Amino acid sequence: MRQALFTAAVFCGVLVAPLTVMGHHGYSAFDKNNEVTFEAMVLVFHFTNPHSVIEFEAKTGAEVRKWEAELGSRIQLSQHGWKATTIEPGTKLTISGYPAKNGSSSIWATKILDSSGKEIKITREN
Repeated sequence: MRQALFTAAVFCGVLVAPLTVMGHHGYSAFDKNNEVTFEAMVLVFHFTNPHSVIEFEAKTGAEVRKWEAELGSRIQLSQHGWKATTIEPGTKLTISGYPAKNGSSSIWATKILDSSGKEIKITREN
């Protein structure tokens, strides 16, 4: 009986695993041929999986708009010393990244500088 349950569990896992991988978009939704840079004021930092996100405000032309910068996962960022408190609301950053292909106010972050110009190490999928 145990062998039958084990075999059924493995079989179900083999069927479900490809669906999970197909559902993860990575950074394919972003235009890797362009890169934009913002002087940002952090609103919220979400230290989560599958992607951490920095919500920020930045001046775009004459208006201030709300943007989101996607980063690597919580696990990837933790490997570079990140914590949930690494970026606090009100922090000023320079954030560069690939803009969303659909024109939304979202980027895939490629580089982050703190207010002194020091780079904050991030990771991203290649």
